Amino acid sequence: MQSFTVDVKPTNKPSIIKLEVNDFLTKSKSYEFNNIEDAQNSPLASKLFHLPFVKTVFISQNFVAVEKYNIVEWSDVQDDLAKQVENDLNEGVQVIKKEAEDAKKKVPVTVYAESTPNPSVMKFVANKKLVLAAAEFKSIDETSHAPMIEKLFHFPFVKEVFIDENYISINKYDMAEWDMITLELREFIRTYIEGGGTIVKTGSVSKEENAQTEETSKQTQNGVNREQLDDTSNEIINILDEYIKPAVASDGGNIAFKSYNPESKQVEVILQGACSGCPSSTMTLKNGIETMLKEMLNNKVETVVAFNG
Repeated sequence: MQSFTVDVKPTNKPSIIKLEVNDFLTKSKSYEFNNIEDAQNSPLASKLFHLPFVKTVFISQNFVAVEKYNIVEWSDVQDDLAKQVENDLNEGVQVIKKEAEDAKKKVPVTVYAESTPNPSVMKFVANKKLVLAAAEFKSIDETSHAPMIEKLFHFPFVKEVFIDENYISINKYDMAEWDMITLELREFIRTYIEGGGTIVKTGSVSKEENAQTEETSKQTQNGVNREQLDDTSNEIINILDEYIKPAVASDGGNIAFKSYNPESKQVEVILQGACSGCPSSTMTLKNGIETMLKEMLNNKVETVVAFNG
């Protein structure tokens, strides 16, 4: 059974915080409630309006945003609020009463194919969020929690699959050319999503059967516990997340922190998706990532070594 965890995330508006959940709350729609009467269709939001400082509740795919009146400071109440939402979800409090009914209706979905720097990989981009965390699949044996990915491996030319946010990167065998298979894959993905098929059985997938707990929620997607890392390692992760991941994601790939050795000043990273095995990845690694880490970390980094995911 899925265990929900909730993390507090600030927003660019001081009166609003975002309570980010480790699984999907709604299928596709977003909901805004301005008072308890508005929230009759949402038992979860209704409970929040019993708190005197709650002004507005906004529920989207994987988060609840709450706007407060200026009678309290978020620092005084946000942790208790997050714990209440987490407990409510784990106790089975319904998010949206008519969500199941809405889910039966087909939601228009568009999917377009985009080439990547890796000639073996094509990126398929959807107009909706697909997963909450990146995951890479090397074979059909790794897809027990990912029904859609399992079906993709039924195509004989599909070698590996990487999924993140709103896109899927597919690595093919050389037996087929992209101009022969792109349309078939794009149409399969679009039809599957539009029909409401399960992409992954929870919001994220891990090799540890997605055993999400408060402890694992503090870890990165590759099992690195940030609480056990030194300050430099955490700085490296922050730089990768803020400056480098968005760029490689646009090419259908991902880069994840593996380790840092303070004595040799060597950083190890894992390349996933289109980045894995890409002919240009070595140049990108040396000229981009390595240079950036050297400059931003005041000579705490000398070299970056990459491993394919």
